[in-house]
Amino acid sequence: MAAAIKICGISTPETLDAVLDAQADHVGFNFFPPSPRHLGLVEASALAARAGSRISKVGVFVDPDDDALRDAISAAKLDAVQLHGDESPARSAAVRAQFGLPVWKVIPVATASDVVSAQAYTHAADFILFDAKTPKDAQLPGGMGLRFDWTLLSGIRMSLPWGLAGGLSPTNVGGAIAATGAPLVDTSSGVESVPGVKDMDKIAAFCKAARSV
Repeated sequence: MAAAIKICGISTPETLDAVLDAQADHVGFNFFPPSPRHLGLVEASALAARAGSRISKVGVFVDPDDDALRDAISAAKLDAVQLHGDESPARSAAVRAQFGLPVWKVIPVATASDVVSAQAYTHAADFILFDAKTPKDAQLPGGMGLRFDWTLLSGIRMSLPWGLAGGLSPTNVGGAIAATGAPLVDTSSGVESVPGVKDMDKIAAFCKAARSV
């Protein structure tokens, strides 16, 4: 069964259309202001209207408060909330309970113990996304093109559905899926020409490569 595909950090109608044309399964809208992929509520609303029900819309947040979540969920008609900060299992569970949407929790990975730590979210999230751990002084928690040692996921047994992110591109996503058996792959910077600017040809190539495994 082919891995599901999420293209994250979409910010223009043209690149959204490319994601839809490539038949990705999820699109990510970034609501973290320091990110070059950040969307305002007006822009997010317009993109969500353009996408309609043709694709799952995932909102990406970093340690958001309830007001920020409420505003973005309403504006972008989100189908899921991705928590990419230091949110605890308790906070993740509270978000899921309050807003009634599936919660994707990002787990930054550098060592095997980081992978194990995901089990703490068994009853607090709906999906785990393993991403590369960024340097301590990094301004962004992801979207930097970093990857981790995929062998850390070898033989993984998770109580929750999971996916792989971090440095994935059209040239390596096939190998990543083959190495890890990832049921979902997520890319952002891997399909960009420069940070924050998506490349429509790379989006198509990524989706094709992910489905060729």
